Amino acid sequence: MPKLRGRLLANESLAPLTWFRVGGPAQVLFTPADEDDLAYFLKHLPRELPVYVVGVGSNLIVRDGGISGVVIRLSPRAFGEVSAEGDSVVAGTAALDKRVAEAAASANIGGLEFYFGIPGTIGGALRMNAGANGSETKDALIGATGIDREGRRHSFVNADMKFAYRTSGVDSSIIFTTARFQGRVAAPDAIRARMQEVQSHRETAQPIREKTGGSTFKNPPGHSAWKLIDAAGCRGLRLGGAQVSEMHCNFLINTGEATAHDIETLGETVRARVKDASGIELQWEIKRVGISE
Repeated sequence: MPKLRGRLLANESLAPLTWFRVGGPAQVLFTPADEDDLAYFLKHLPRELPVYVVGVGSNLIVRDGGISGVVIRLSPRAFGEVSAEGDSVVAGTAALDKRVAEAAASANIGGLEFYFGIPGTIGGALRMNAGANGSETKDALIGATGIDREGRRHSFVNADMKFAYRTSGVDSSIIFTTARFQGRVAAPDAIRARMQEVQSHRETAQPIREKTGGSTFKNPPGHSAWKLIDAAGCRGLRLGGAQVSEMHCNFLINTGEATAHDIETLGETVRARVKDASGIELQWEIKRVGISE
């Protein structure tokens, strides 16, 4: 790939790129210089090599054996621009969700305040239909763009995304690059007050200053995952260096020296105890990728 302009690293540790601060290396880590560079890379990459995309790693467990193939990380410098246009906001997919909310607020655009409480990137929000405080990505998205495994560009309207609870139906090989969101003109004071409510809720109800990965399990229909976990006696449960949060028991924490195996095994222990106590099988919301040691 003589025209490649991005950064290509071999056997690069992924632990510093995740909120849990655990996990093994990427066989190859690629950071594209821009959208054209990403398309060029994908077009010329051998088809047999697996590809995985990471954002800020806020909803991710990388297993201790690392990830074989190529890990692509979109940098905020190349894919993190955010701009307001009328009553809509356009964002690169490496932009933090929180930054999108802030850009909207600065332009007196309401309706995107919920992103202020989601600790991820827009790329992850598109892939998982991220939501908080009663709103989801599907409620605000106008459309998105992405690049497929052959380096071809695609555009998607909201309906193409096939959103459902914490998932979208777009082919997993698509790497999203930009998104446009619909807001509404609103009073600045009202927008800021709503953002403060979102932030206050996070600070008082979630262990945001810990090494964590956000909500661990999806809420089953008609139930709250944390209530099921609490009822099963798992609040504060420990395994190695991993612990179920005392503050919010749908959060797992790296207390300092946890391995990815500790965290994932603790999660599976919680799932088993909840199944025994309630008959309900919790589904992981956190993505778990890579090879177990």
